[in-house]
Amino acid sequence: MKHSKAEILREYGPFPDVKQVGGVTYDGRHVWFASGDRLNAFDPDAGEVVRSIDVAAHAGTAFDGRYLFQIAEDRIQKIDPKTGAVLSTIPAPGNGRDSGLAWAEGTLWVGDYRGRKIHQIDPETGALLRSIESNRFVTGVTWTDGELWHATWEGDESDIRHIEPETGRVLECIEMPAGIGISGLESDGADRLYCGGGNSGKVRAVRRPRASQS
Repeated sequence: MKHSKAEILREYGPFPDVKQVGGVTYDGRHVWFASGDRLNAFDPDAGEVVRSIDVAAHAGTAFDGRYLFQIAEDRIQKIDPKTGAVLSTIPAPGNGRDSGLAWAEGTLWVGDYRGRKIHQIDPETGALLRSIESNRFVTGVTWTDGELWHATWEGDESDIRHIEPETGRVLECIEMPAGIGISGLESDGADRLYCGGGNSGKVRAVRRPRASQS
């Protein structure tokens, strides 16, 4: 397994009236983050919030290319980002322990924080398709370039892990500085991993190592 120290490229926030950052996702133009009672979108170049949707937004956030998905307590909401309307809801698999959320391969991938698992579920019904075990508390989840990455947060230690989706084996680990936790995780599809900063009220961009560097 390859180990490295996180290279933080940029910090965003703290943002006005935001005390907690949960899930994070990227729609190709804006970074969205959950802050309890609303979803917020900011411009990653300017670093300023450009839009907010009033909706319960407690944990993971995902984007499927058209709709936003947002964990709110024990359910996952499907949201139209143009109107802010909640189109449907499905049960979340972790019974309120759910943390991260990602969209890939036509399914949702859900971090189960204290369950130390990642669940793959059907986005229409919430049916559980499979689960991947972790040995740490799981927070954010993201897929990029066919790679599954997830964040962990226990005590004041947090890291980002590239894992083998079939087995959960850790292939690579990026360690965050002590005291900097990750609540949500999303790739921009290139060299950045956007990391929700929990009660810091910040979002941080961390460099994602390229496969050629392994």
